[in-house]
Formats: sequence, structure tokens, C-alpha cells
Amino acid sequence: MDCTNKFKIVYGDVTLGVLGEGFHYIFSYQYGGLESLVIEGKEWLYRTPKPTFWRAMTDNDRGSGFGIKSGMWLSADMFMTCKDIEIAIDGERVPQVIAPFNNRFIGNETANELSISFIYETITVPKTEVKVKYDVTANGEIKVHVHYFGKEGLPELPVFGMRFVVPTAATGYTYEGLSGETYPDRMAGGKLGVYHVEGLPITQYLVPQDCNVHMETKWLEIYRSKTLNNADKDEVTTKIRFSQGEKPFAFSCIPYTAEELENATHHEELPLARRTVVSILGAVRGVGGINSWGADVEDGYRISGEHDIVYSFIISR
Repeated sequence: MDCTNKFKIVYGDVTLGVLGEGFHYIFSYQYGGLESLVIEGKEWLYRTPKPTFWRAMTDNDRGSGFGIKSGMWLSADMFMTCKDIEIAIDGERVPQVIAPFNNRFIGNETANELSISFIYETITVPKTEVKVKYDVTANGEIKVHVHYFGKEGLPELPVFGMRFVVPTAATGYTYEGLSGETYPDRMAGGKLGVYHVEGLPITQYLVPQDCNVHMETKWLEIYRSKTLNNADKDEVTTKIRFSQGEKPFAFSCIPYTAEELENATHHEELPLARRTVVSILGAVRGVGGINSWGADVEDGYRISGEHDIVYSFIISR
């Protein structure tokens, strides 16, 4: 697409909107993140994406007592504060403009580029920060830069990344990366290629737990045909694409959040699959498996909470 065309900037009462050909995004000052992601008239967000620190524990995690050592990351996954927002339009820093000062704009404001950063503070002890920066260009692409700031004294992380909740269940997804379910210490059996997965399958472990992670991913496309908009009477397949930034990412695409999996001790306790939970991950802890009675994950497959984690990915049509 031609990147020379500008997009409109919409100054809401507590939001900043971006409107271009075939896309409309809304960033919320109130909720601290991307509130709406509309592509070709279809909404792709059910909740504001936030950093994610937790995966549902595996049998090996339980056996090694990982939840006792690192359980504060579960709380951090559920509760966090957006402590600051930074905005730059066409490379120039600008302040947040909220009501009533937004009334001076007439709706004709345009730009070539928008950068908006959300700085989150965790409720861990000690606290730390995560900075998520969205760079929007005129063709509607969003490059997402994610930076976790390590802090001495924090325990090991299960995962680190961004979690997106899509309003309806996907019909399937296609990705380029390793075949099958892979983790950092379970990659030897994966073969690089392009793979399609029908629906949103969940690995049928005896106890629901983290599953369907795919390592070394170059891109991911998710498809769905249903929306929550009653005006969409016809089922038309639409898609969204996540592509690697500087390096490949890991992802999972399932119908449940980590917390929903964590709350179920049997599969019949899980809620009906009605949404799509997409986790785009910059770091993943291994699953271990030497035994489930106390052996921890080997050192090379752990995620230190004391070290920085930086990665990026691109959202596009």
C-alpha cells in the first residue's frame, strides 16, 4: 500500500483515535492501552491488550513448586497500573489532549506517523515497569515494541509478552514456524514450515494447563467469521496478521486465558469456548519433564525476573 497517504487523528475526551483507509484504532488514556482495533470494519479487540506474565501451570510446574516461588506473577498478570503515557506525532512529542481542550480541534487533523507508549507498573515486590510502544504508519501497520525492565529480587517468570482477547472464536489460524506444540526445551521435534490449524484446539492433558505454544514464529494469521455486531448478518471470513519484528516470536492461540485454565481441575470445568486469546510472547519458560515430583526446569530454559526482556512484532491486515 502507498505509505505517503496520511491518516486522521481524532482527539476524543479520554482517547486518541487513528482513522485511515480500511482501519480505525483507538488508544485509551483511561484504560491505558489499545482499546479498539478495527480492520476492514471488523473489531478485533474484546479487552485492552496488556503485558502478560503468567501461563497456566503445567504438571511439572506444580511438581517443582514453581507456583509457590513465582506466584506473584499471577497477580501481576491480573492487576497492573498504567503510570504514564507518552505521545509523539510525526516525531514531535505532544501532550495528552482531553476534554474540554480537545474541543479546539475540528476533525481535519492528519499525520504520517503516531507513536504512543504506555508505561505499566507491576504490583510485584519489588515493583518493576513494562513499556509498550505502538508505532502506527499511514498504511495501518502497527509495530509494537515491548520492554520489560528487570529488577533485582524478582522471581523467575513463566512467560513474558502481550495478550490479545478477540471478541469471538476464531475458525482457525495459519503460521510459519515450528510444527506442533513446542517450548524452548521441546523444539527438537518441530519442523520449520507453514502450518494451518482448524479451530482453537486445546491439548487434552488430564488437568487443564498451558498448551499449544508455538516457538520460532515468523508470522501468524488468525481467521474468524463471526462478530459481536448484530448488523453483520452474513458470515464473512476476516483475518489479522502478526509478524516478527527483529526476531521470531512465540505464540499461543486458544479460547481461554491463563487464569481460566488455572481455575479448572478438569476440562468440563472450562467455560464454553466463545473468544480467542492470542498471546504474542517474547520469552517462554521451558516445561521440564525430567519428572513431575520435584525436578525443576533446566537452567538454560528459565526466565530471570532480574534481566531485561525486549522484543517487537507487527500487527497488520
